[in-house]
Amino acid sequence: MALLTLKGIGKSYRQGELEVRALDGVDLEVNEGEFAALVGPSGSGKTTLLNIIGGLDAPTRGSALVNGTEITTMKEAALSDFRLFQLGFIFQAYNLVAVLSAVENVELVMVLQGRSAQERRERAQHYLDLVGLAKVMDRRPAALSGGQQQRVAVARALAAGPRLVLADEPTANLDSENATALLDIMHRLSHEEKTTFIFSTHDRRVMERAERIITLRDGKIVSDERVGSEAHAPAA
Repeated sequence: MALLTLKGIGKSYRQGELEVRALDGVDLEVNEGEFAALVGPSGSGKTTLLNIIGGLDAPTRGSALVNGTEITTMKEAALSDFRLFQLGFIFQAYNLVAVLSAVENVELVMVLQGRSAQERRERAQHYLDLVGLAKVMDRRPAALSGGQQQRVAVARALAAGPRLVLADEPTANLDSENATALLDIMHRLSHEEKTTFIFSTHDRRVMERAERIITLRDGKIVSDERVGSEAHAPAA
């Protein structure tokens, strides 16, 4: 069974008298453990689609099932709980809490999940070690480089145990060395942890490491390619 199933997803906005279609009939299935990139020009609908998958925005029409749950009809409280336990988010802005240390930032989502203090600390330390930050986990964000802060954000997303991680331009603020290192870490963890990653990106470095590239244009999927295989399935 697919981890993510989108059927007929549409999203429209009103601009004065005009209706703008940000997404127009998107059908998509993503399986467990995939490392996929949503690509396309600005305004193609990448971020809108990512936000709908993450339950941060509601479609105008269509359905979205994540891990077998229809999220488009959920009440906000139930949707918030679903995001907390099923989804991880990595953004271009690191969104770390300035007054907390790296390890405390990673623990934060697990506090909301109700995990014990011991479990939170053990998982936070484990994932910070995996992303190469074992020696700086007691530092606050201001004492970390941009690349280190984004690694904290990755550790925070993974430590909560999500089935699906959504990453919106996560490498945009990073230099080539840090971006490459971060992508290598996420790619490795996607296989080791069987976590599904979906990126929204313009970054060629992300595309080069993606195992699947889904191209949007004018709110529609125009190609869906599994990189390194002969499979190439244009959207209907």
